Amino acid sequence: MRAFPLGKGSGSVTAFSQADGFFAIPALDQGAEAGAPVRVRRIGTARPPDLTIIGSHCLGLDAVLEVLAAQGIGGRTLAVGSLGGLAAARRGECDLAGAHLLDPATGSYNAPFLVPDLRLVPGWRRLQGVVHRRGDPRFEGLPGPEAIRRAAADPGCLLVNRNAGSGTRILLDGMLGRTRPPGYANQPKSHNAVAAAVAQGRADWGVAIATVAESYGLGFLPLADEHYDFFLPEARAARPAVQAFLAALQAPGTRTRLAALGFAVA
Repeated sequence: MRAFPLGKGSGSVTAFSQADGFFAIPALDQGAEAGAPVRVRRIGTARPPDLTIIGSHCLGLDAVLEVLAAQGIGGRTLAVGSLGGLAAARRGECDLAGAHLLDPATGSYNAPFLVPDLRLVPGWRRLQGVVHRRGDPRFEGLPGPEAIRRAAADPGCLLVNRNAGSGTRILLDGMLGRTRPPGYANQPKSHNAVAAAVAQGRADWGVAIATVAESYGLGFLPLADEHYDFFLPEARAARPAVQAFLAALQAPGTRTRLAALGFAVA
């Protein structure tokens, strides 16, 4: 049994809806030290998941997990960003880690970050870009990188960012350099949250995948055709749930689902 903390934030109701249990931390402590014994109070009677996936958020992953759920295999995902997932995989704390990490030195995704005892499982390709409300003259018709340059220089143009450690944040930070536009500190953990903030007028722009932009009726300016893959600890490769996941990735029905969502299967 292992315990994984949910992301920081003020959404206590959301946190409890995703949790299987909780334990108390003394008010004057910053947190619980790794390895410290704690008494966990379970919430409900949920059984531990068959498959634990930590890392980057993606709608394609939800589609694969739906295929596994139909087979009676329960999966748990924790969206902590690509770097957080890679760290968890290196520590052997998850079965798979979803990631889209770009190595600036080589221009390659994910493979440069492999270490001994980790395997790279090809996933799918997806398009990242700037999302904005359609008809906004500050963005319409511009190339993605130019739109970022102009928006970052406009004090009246509000960004909705992504969480530190996510592949999307790394991509955007590389284009912003040292610039920190208004809204930079607003850091939700998913593409849907970014798109919702822009669609609802709580922000003017952000970076998300094309599939999400389309579902929210937003304008989209392409930035990068990226690789979304999985880091797999070799020690977990033989687990039945992991083997079922790998088989589901290759199944024609899953590939059709991913294609319908706008992803190109590797």
